[in-house]
Amino acid sequence: MKILKTIAGAIFGLWALFWFVLTMLLVLLPIWALALVPEPRRTRLFIGLSRVWMAVFLPIAGVRLRISGKEHFAPGQNYVVVCNHSSFMDVPVTSPGIPGANKTIAKIEMARIPLFGMIYRRGSVLVNRKSEESRLRSYTQMKEVLAMGLHMCIYPEGTRNRTGKPLKEFKDGAFRLAIETGKPVIPAVLFNTARVLPPNRSFYFWPGTIYMKFLPPVSVEGLKPEDTPRLRQQVFDLMWNELEQGPPQN
Repeated sequence: MKILKTIAGAIFGLWALFWFVLTMLLVLLPIWALALVPEPRRTRLFIGLSRVWMAVFLPIAGVRLRISGKEHFAPGQNYVVVCNHSSFMDVPVTSPGIPGANKTIAKIEMARIPLFGMIYRRGSVLVNRKSEESRLRSYTQMKEVLAMGLHMCIYPEGTRNRTGKPLKEFKDGAFRLAIETGKPVIPAVLFNTARVLPPNRSFYFWPGTIYMKFLPPVSVEGLKPEDTPRLRQQVFDLMWNELEQGPPQN
């Protein structure tokens, strides 16, 4: 049975890859043309195109996306959105799934992939994690994203979680950013992305339902940079408890 599922996963993987590339080529030209559009309108248009792209690709690939908690996003307010990270499927659902225009912190290696890399750059603040200069530059860019009125999406675990636990230990960056900019933090939890696209299998895809749930915002009012560890732990506990409860029943 395990061998049959592995074969089926590879077949589904070929199917998903074919449609991902085909639908990507359809949006490639308009996304490339966005270079002519100034920010923040460029990102707003990019997110609109991404939503259309994923609205076509995900159902064809056999993935249903269920999102709850959008009501926690107040009109006219932008946020630092922090999300758990366990699969390459996380970005394709979080970026278009977040209400309003947003950018995602992302590793620079993916931006070097032909064609896809150009799209990846449009929606991301890129960082080379091995370079202190790059990390400092990306931090400044994330502040600029928030200053433009866009949401900033960050995966505080830093890399994909392969531990078998709900979360890996969080890094400070997202929470220091929220405190320094005065932007509330919205925790977001993803369920089942690692089942659809496991982090430990090289070519495997399994159709299913992905759930994304936004939790109530966490205020940073009155907090100072030295309060970063406390904010980090507060958000970690909220997300851990939510992940342990399992996906929403809807």
